[in-house]
Amino acid sequence: MNILVLCTGNSARSILLESLLNRLGDGRIHAFSAGSNPTGKVHPQSLTLLRKKGYQVDQARSKSWDEFAAPDAPKMDLVITVCASAAGETCPIWPGAPVRAHWGVEDPAAAAEADWESAFLAAYVALERRAKAYLDLPQDLDKDALQIELKRIGEMS
Repeated sequence: MNILVLCTGNSARSILLESLLNRLGDGRIHAFSAGSNPTGKVHPQSLTLLRKKGYQVDQARSKSWDEFAAPDAPKMDLVITVCASAAGETCPIWPGAPVRAHWGVEDPAAAAEADWESAFLAAYVALERRAKAYLDLPQDLDKDALQIELKRIGEMS
């Protein structure tokens, strides 16, 4: 199962969810992240939080979604947007017509620097809850049932 997590800047929320899905998926998921207008660098608080949680962050990078629309890119089964601006943008056509979902989370990078630690932790916790809910779904759901469940998960507080 290949999952692409999209956000505009690909520096915070999408990086967090990519990391969560790869760890919690325990090898059955290959998550990637990208942005429509990538910042070109991962937010330093994303890296700090992930390191504190025991993640390897050496490979984390902010990249364009164009990398995943290329002919040699991995075929995506699911595309998840985590910010409102990326959800409303016209996305490239993904080979294989993957299922799409929106799991909007408030942008921790928009918080004042003094509030970064709590803002990033709140985003991480919300995304972790959703990732776990997704991983708890039966693996044999058809596309329609999966879409309903993904919408429900995206509406979790």
